[in-house]
Parts: sequence; structure tokens; C-alpha cells
Amino acid sequence: FLPVKCDTVEGHRMHSEFYEISEEAAHAINGRRGRLFSCGTTVTRTLEHAADTNGIVKAGKRWSDLFIYPGYTFRVVENLITNFHLPRSTLLMLVSALAGREEILRLYRDAVEKRYRFFSFGDAMLIITKEPNAV
Repeated sequence: FLPVKCDTVEGHRMHSEFYEISEEAAHAINGRRGRLFSCGTTVTRTLEHAADTNGIVKAGKRWSDLFIYPGYTFRVVENLITNFHLPRSTLLMLVSALAGREEILRLYRDAVEKRYRFFSFGDAMLIITKEPNAV
């Protein structure tokens, strides 16, 4: 959760996280009908790293240093439940990539005005970006 201190986001070196996705979990994700809600930024990074270019999540155990920031094209994650994150953090950049930088800045101004709490023990938000898949 360290702040980005580089002049450009591309210069930031993202930390690595280990993850495991079981065959059952991958099958459930890939076979879903309706919306996919990612619970947290780690789950979001995991699903995006494990997905191929067609958005199919592959089971397995891997390390990921995927850095998601505005301009990233999401393959799997459509919606996100997460905290309000600190300024200049990679987590704030991830939510900005999903919802749009200007929309996130607007929401954060509103959160500050309403005295929401930020970071791990603060308030949460639900980002909904797409309509559910047709059933």
C-alpha cells in the first residue's frame, strides 16, 4: 500500500502477490450468469492476472505483479466492492481504472465532505460499471 513516488505511473514497480484459483472457482467464474462482483483489490488483481485475452479465468497457483491503473482494459471484473483508498496509492489507481478517474475524484470529494473514513477500517464503496449479462 505504499504511495507511488515515481514521476510516471509506468515507472512504479508493483509488489508481487501469490494467489491460487481452484478448478472449481475458475469454472464457477467462467460459467457465471449475470454480474461478477469482485470483493477487494487483491481479488480484482488476481482475476485480471489469471484471465486470458478472452476473459477466461485459468485455475492455478501464480505470482502476480499486475499494476492496474487508468487505461487498463478489464477482462473479467465488472464491479467492485472496496474501501476508500489513500491518495497516490496503487489501490486508488485501480479503482480509477475501473470507474474512471474523474468519477472517482468526484466520489472522493463527496466522501471527504461527508467525513467518510478511508483505508482498511473505513467506509466502503460499491462500483457498478456494467449491466448484467443477458440471461
